[in-house]
Amino acid sequence: MATPVRTDHGNTASRGWFALLLLAVLVYALGLDGQYIPSNGDEMVYAHIARLTAASQHWLPLVSELENMRNTKPPLLFWQAMVASNWGQNWQLWVLRAPSLLYTLLITAAIAATVRRLSNDNRSALVAACVYLSFFCTFRYGRPYLTSAAETFWLDLPMFWLLWQCVPVVGGDTARPVTALPNWGAGRFALCGLPLGVGAAYKSFALIAPAAATLWCALLVIQRPLRWPIVLRTTLGCALSAAIALALFSFWLVLDPDPQAVWREFVIGENAGKLAKAQGYWQTALHGGSSVWVQLLAYVQDAGLLAFVVLGLAWSGWQTWRRRGVMDRVPPHVQIMLIWLAVWLLIFTLPSQRSARYVIPAMPALAMLLALYWSRIARAWFMLTLLLAALVVLALGRIAWVAHELEISSPLQLGAAMVAVLIGAGAVLAGWSRPGLTRACAVLVCILVYLCFDLSVLPMNGTAGRFSQRAASDTVNATIAVPNGFNAQFERFQFLLPGNRFVPYDAGERARANAAAAAEQGAPSMESPEQQLRRLLASHDGVVWPQADAAQQTAPCLPDCVVLGSRWRLTSRHRSGEIRLSNIWYPEDWLFRREWLLRRASP
Repeated sequence: MATPVRTDHGNTASRGWFALLLLAVLVYALGLDGQYIPSNGDEMVYAHIARLTAASQHWLPLVSELENMRNTKPPLLFWQAMVASNWGQNWQLWVLRAPSLLYTLLITAAIAATVRRLSNDNRSALVAACVYLSFFCTFRYGRPYLTSAAETFWLDLPMFWLLWQCVPVVGGDTARPVTALPNWGAGRFALCGLPLGVGAAYKSFALIAPAAATLWCALLVIQRPLRWPIVLRTTLGCALSAAIALALFSFWLVLDPDPQAVWREFVIGENAGKLAKAQGYWQTALHGGSSVWVQLLAYVQDAGLLAFVVLGLAWSGWQTWRRRGVMDRVPPHVQIMLIWLAVWLLIFTLPSQRSARYVIPAMPALAMLLALYWSRIARAWFMLTLLLAALVVLALGRIAWVAHELEISSPLQLGAAMVAVLIGAGAVLAGWSRPGLTRACAVLVCILVYLCFDLSVLPMNGTAGRFSQRAASDTVNATIAVPNGFNAQFERFQFLLPGNRFVPYDAGERARANAAAAAEQGAPSMESPEQQLRRLLASHDGVVWPQADAAQQTAPCLPDCVVLGSRWRLTSRHRSGEIRLSNIWYPEDWLFRREWLLRRASP
């Protein structure tokens, strides 16, 4: 890649990007307490563990009612929730998620400050911040309680620190190399180990490897000339950083009353198990949705609607390299970012379990590279982003419209969603018709897509998506059977019907999987849904029962049960063939379903 040209398009452009950044922050904060924000499906698993650990009034050991799901993450994630919620006294979704959003904003600020220091251009700094918040992986994993933001912030601190030493020469086009390696003595490497240890204590000790390897490679690549004493000193220094980080993480085993369980469940089961699946390793690596080839597109996947822009950046860099072979001429800070991206991607192609979300800690480097080379990416790539975003905005607008037809949303809520849709459509048209606005409009439309999503699901956080106060008051201190279609999804009822004890029963995909497994083993036919409901009603104070399909309009047990209340919910994890071209315009057929709160009728 060539050295990015630093230009300032004036205060007007900077103010426009600053306004877009403020809009993005507001969009991220909107609906933080919502049941349906994009998240990791296991969010409720960790909310469950945090709640029960807080109820125990002890930091350790972690507590869970879920079999084989207790020591699945280090304790710092749970301690964060316990402190934020005042040991469970203020148990609300937004309270659990607020620290995640704070971490995301801190990363965004670090990105903007670093690009500002490297480019001496306010506009580029604001572009980098907006681009980072436009990535779908940031929107999905940067807000929920089970987040990637915490470890991303801590693991990336040494890289931001290194980039800050690449200060551009005043009036020059290149940044000075980091030649002051003697200053990177044991003290600096030890300091780098501290944030690496904190990051590992949020997710896994395994993350120390890519973080330390990235730091090692970056320090070596930018040294000119590179000699063996420098290689040895850098290797020993990064080893010291990794050792300190691992020592910090190991305090979990020292402090936990049951270290054998931590070793067995977390170290062996949760981490080593991802490398130990020798049988079929190469089959998985070379074929299927978890193959190496799919993982190579991890950054494109994580970028979401900006996927085409990322491809445009890669194409621009490839063309420049073919013409010039410019690796030695690439500024040190760009070399650091490229190494940052390459090392994380390379390391996470090795485990048998691969996912695009594993490289999220390298996404800040991608955002900064995009901002520095923003004007060099061909306009056509941004136009493809606009086209893709237009389709998504249209689909979200249709969902908001159907929600109003089902009387889920109010006219005001529908109006807000339609205004966002119209603004999104206007931004798409402006980007297509005016070349000078195309790049900015591509980012704006990404943020507007997230706004349309928030506004489309916002009514589900109101009365339509919750049981009435009367229904809630009729079930205080009750034992309620609730559907559980995925890991610990029953935990969501702690926020919907607080003050009760919930007993999960298999529903949805989990029930279908169990039925299929039983049929393969030749077991007797399972009970029908009606039989299951009557059994649950007979043995519990209440039952939450999900609507089976759009045709079912009443609870199947009537008149043998009493309906205390109902609420709307959004379905997920759809079966193959459930969403088709023929019904995609009719989300009432596959997205909206009811849940009834029932109790048995008095004899």
